[in-house]
Amino acid sequence: MSETLPPPTTAEVPTPMQRDPATTIYERSVEGRRAATLPPAGVPEPPLSELIPQKYLRAGGPGLPEISEPEIVRHYNRLSRRNFDLDTGPYPLGSCTMKHNPRLNEKVAALPGHARLHPAQDPKRAQGALELMWNLERALVEITGLPNVSLQPSAGSHGELAGLLLTRAYHEDRGEQRTKVLTPDTAHGTNPATVTMAGYEVVKVATDERGGVDLDDLRAKADDEVACLMLTNPNTLGLFDQNIVEIASIVHGVGGTLYYDGANLNAIMGYTRPGDMGFDIVHLNLHKSFSQPHGGGGPGAGPIAVSDRIAPFLPVPRIVRDETGNGVGPSFDLSYEEPKSIGRLRGFQGNFGVFVRSLAYISSLGGDGLTEASETAVLNANYLLARMRAGRAGKYLPLAFERTPMHEFVLSGSAAKRELEVKTLDVAKRLLDYGFHPPTIYFPLLVDEALMVEPTETETRESLDRLADAFEAILAEAEDDAEILRQAPYTTPVRRLDEAAASRKPVIRQAFE
Repeated sequence: MSETLPPPTTAEVPTPMQRDPATTIYERSVEGRRAATLPPAGVPEPPLSELIPQKYLRAGGPGLPEISEPEIVRHYNRLSRRNFDLDTGPYPLGSCTMKHNPRLNEKVAALPGHARLHPAQDPKRAQGALELMWNLERALVEITGLPNVSLQPSAGSHGELAGLLLTRAYHEDRGEQRTKVLTPDTAHGTNPATVTMAGYEVVKVATDERGGVDLDDLRAKADDEVACLMLTNPNTLGLFDQNIVEIASIVHGVGGTLYYDGANLNAIMGYTRPGDMGFDIVHLNLHKSFSQPHGGGGPGAGPIAVSDRIAPFLPVPRIVRDETGNGVGPSFDLSYEEPKSIGRLRGFQGNFGVFVRSLAYISSLGGDGLTEASETAVLNANYLLARMRAGRAGKYLPLAFERTPMHEFVLSGSAAKRELEVKTLDVAKRLLDYGFHPPTIYFPLLVDEALMVEPTETETRESLDRLADAFEAILAEAEDDAEILRQAPYTTPVRRLDEAAASRKPVIRQAFE
């Protein structure tokens, strides 16, 4: 059992952060305060109007906050502690793979040659950066089993869009105008949104009783109007679809492409590859599987790997390697000579710092290390599931599909809602009081009161034991007094919000006097 005492169950005594509501730096400003006083320049100071054209000069001061250095430090320190973060505790957010990212990779990305390289630098003077990107592409080729890679997409959703634009270009080059894209009902929420953005019609494919693609439903919906099937394997239930070869055969049989959503790649590295399963296009989340920190909107990267038949349509510019070199080894350049390309997807070549961190991660682990990372992710998920099922979670939060999961698993809180009169949301909010970020809730949509748990490979056994103990204690509380959960959290900087009202009437601006 956990060594920590149960958290408070009432809000009678506000926490320090609850007593100190969040404020902006401007609200802390006091006229005349300074963080520093600069000495006189010691050289003649001509009027600004002689240095800057009058039309660019301000009519008044810039309105900056006036605040002392200690107050600046305290302000940003307070802000940093108002959110849950991975350095504080486990973050078992299903499908998002919020694992620890090695600090070594941060140091490598911060080296001057990486951090200070201008993105518009001439390729002749950026040979090291181009070689790094080339090597990352080759690593992703090996990991995915597909021979061609573009690093341009900025996120997983961006990679999805790139994949469907490539699919459209492929079919149009063959003189075909296809209209539909198949997505399973376990798909990530971005999949149907991407399909619509790419101009296709979304066609849902059902899930069978084992949590995989319903083959009969797939056969019924796979016709010559289908451009692509978008699939995650293992899927959002954390289950590997053992019919993947037959699925690929069905889709390819009607002339469609097979697209792999790489969000769950960290479950299979070293054991199987999307290209070997029959996929034509893969996007990879470097900010999930390969060490780039993510959350809060980025930065991220969602490279795409494709088969040879899709390669002519990849975005430009492509990184090319000239083996003849300049007498000291191979050289690298950017090629725009791709007549069938879908064009450029973003400015410059992508988020370069992400590439540095990801290649550092892959290089430091090597093939055996990546395999071990996947093994540990699957082991941790199944260990945590076994611990939870041995207690009250086995009764109130049963596994949605009775199969051995991989790196994540999905529970159903329907029994807790029926027998204890607490919702999945209540359990999630109470977890915050125990020092854990809640798992993903209410997704995937086909599971009633879904709770999706991914402990990741970077959590220790002791950490998983504490999380299992927290679930046990919370469900015991619910048996005794469900109102404890309904009013949680109690210890966070802000108590439970009216999320429905916040969605309908968001406050996105703050007025200042």
